[in-house]
Amino acid sequence: MLAIDARRMRRMLHVAMLLVPLWGATAPLEPGAVLPRLSLSDQHDKLWTRAPGTRQVLFAADKAASDLANPLLAAQGPGFLSRGGIVYLADISAMPAMVTRVFALPKLRELPFEIGLVRETAVAADLPRQPGKVTVLDLDHGVITQIRYVADAKALRLALGIAAE
Repeated sequence: MLAIDARRMRRMLHVAMLLVPLWGATAPLEPGAVLPRLSLSDQHDKLWTRAPGTRQVLFAADKAASDLANPLLAAQGPGFLSRGGIVYLADISAMPAMVTRVFALPKLRELPFEIGLVRETAVAADLPRQPGKVTVLDLDHGVITQIRYVADAKALRLALGIAAE
């Protein structure tokens, strides 16, 4: 009986190992990797897509990162992101739906720029992050050339090529 259980266990383990790619296990994003296509909506519930000429992706994985990026980007005025070939993503996947609807989305809709909202934890998990920092992904034709984590407005200005005040 013990041999049968061991055989069954090996078979189940083998099947599980074959299914791992189906669960969405992907290689971490790092320089040299192609940034995958993301199917997101923006803060106005419109389809969000990354333009082919995108040269930078900003990613705010938490509130501290959003609090760093949002005022700086808002101060640049409408069109700053698109003119610079920059897109901005914010992870709201851990936020309860009611908090998102009642508090977060109304506040995000006031901002003068488009934000791709990452609502699924599987998508959010694939994006590089460090707590409290904005992730800056530099791209060349969709290929990640550099990943930076910025923790203050001065470093974010420098990463975006914004002149110091």
